[in-house]
Amino acid sequence: MPVISTVTVKVPATTANLGPGFDCIGAALRLYNQFQFTRHNDGLIIQVSGTEAEKVQKDESNLLYQAFVKLYEYIQQTPPAVKIEIKLGVPLARGLGSSATAIVGGLVAANELAGSPLSDLQVMELAIAMEGHPDNVVPALLGGCRLAATSSRGWEICEITWHRHILPVLAIPDFELSTSEARRVLPTEVSRADAIFNTAHFGLLLRGLATNREEWLRAALEDRLHQPYRQALIPGYDEVNAAAMAAGAYGMVISGAGPTLLALTDELHRQAVITAIADAWKQMGIKSVVRLLPIDVQGATIL
Repeated sequence: MPVISTVTVKVPATTANLGPGFDCIGAALRLYNQFQFTRHNDGLIIQVSGTEAEKVQKDESNLLYQAFVKLYEYIQQTPPAVKIEIKLGVPLARGLGSSATAIVGGLVAANELAGSPLSDLQVMELAIAMEGHPDNVVPALLGGCRLAATSSRGWEICEITWHRHILPVLAIPDFELSTSEARRVLPTEVSRADAIFNTAHFGLLLRGLATNREEWLRAALEDRLHQPYRQALIPGYDEVNAAAMAAGAYGMVISGAGPTLLALTDELHRQAVITAIADAWKQMGIKSVVRLLPIDVQGATIL
C-alpha cells in the first residue's frame, strides 16, 4: 500500500443546542475550514490564511495539531513531521464550532495519513473525548443534523430530519465570547419544572424540524437550561431577537455558546429577517455578518 504524502480535509462549521437541545444536538452548516497536511522532514510548520489568521497558534499548542497527534498516540505510532496549511472560513470564538473543525480535521487527516486504521465511529469517539461533548464534533464529522446520546454500549447517534423549507440564518457579530465564559454563568443544578419544560420543548423541536409546523417551531425554540443565563453576555440580544421575530422568524436561539445567533425562518421572510437583524445590531454600533447558511449534509470531506 503506497504511503500517502498529502491529505486535505474540509470541515463544516456547526450550530449547536438549537435552543432546548443543550450539549446533545447540532447541525453542520455550509461554511468551512480547510486543512492540508503534508509529510516533510523539517519539523512542524503551520501556515494560516483567511479571516482572523493572526489569532491561530502556529506551534505544537495548535488544537488541529494536537488532534493529529492524539490519533497517532491512540494507534501507538509516532506522528510524522508535517507542514499544515490552514484556510480559515469559520470565525473563531463565535459559537460556530471552530474548535470542532480543528479536532475533526486533525483526527481525519491523521487517520488518512496513517492508512485509515480507525473506523468513523472510533474517530468520532476520539473527537467527543477531546471536545468534551458531542453537539459540535458529531455533525462536523458526519454532516446533517445529529442527536447524540450515551448508552451502556457507548454513543448512539441519530440523524435528525431537517425540513428543506426551514432556513437557518446566522447572525455573526464582530465580538467574541469564549466557551469557558459562557459555561461559567450556567447554574450547576436546575429545577424539576425546568427539566420537564426542556424535555417537552426538545421533543417538540424534533417534530417541528421534521414537519415544518410553524406553531411547533415557535414554541420549541424556547429553553430554560442555558439561554436565559447566556443572553446577558451578548449585547443587544433582546433587540435583535425582537427584530427577527417581527420580521417573520420562527424564533431565535444562541448558536452554541454564542455570541452568534441563529434564526429559523422560511423563504418568504428570509431577506426581511436578515435585514432586520443586521439593522438592530447596527443601531447599537455593533458590526455583524448576517447570512443564510444552509445545512451541510456531507460533513468532513477528504478532498
